[in-house]
Amino acid sequence: MENKRAIGKKKEELAEQYLKSQGYEILEKNFYSHAGEIDIIAKDGAYLVFVEVKYRKSLSQGYASEAVNARKQQRIYRAASYYLYKNGYSADATPCRFDVVSIQGEQIAVIKNAFGGF
Repeated sequence: MENKRAIGKKKEELAEQYLKSQGYEILEKNFYSHAGEIDIIAKDGAYLVFVEVKYRKSLSQGYASEAVNARKQQRIYRAASYYLYKNGYSADATPCRFDVVSIQGEQIAVIKNAFGGF
């Protein structure tokens, strides 16, 4: 039986491959800061995209995307702000988006612009 960390890593790799197949360019994975973690940072056209990956084996725990609650969104937002600062991006000049990759059993979907931020 795999532990949650190993399952999470596999699902993030699956999400990465899916995003690539959708035309995203992966820039960074598992970006850590004092504010929190961002699973995947990518480019999608002109957008710098901060991606949260969520997985649920079944609906018994609810929808995967529901796990990205207001508190989690705030952490991602703060980590994204730090990423922009650290890498010399201007929040005003860089179009940013927050996407969620929802993996529900074997189904995978991208929710573009899942929540606001900048």
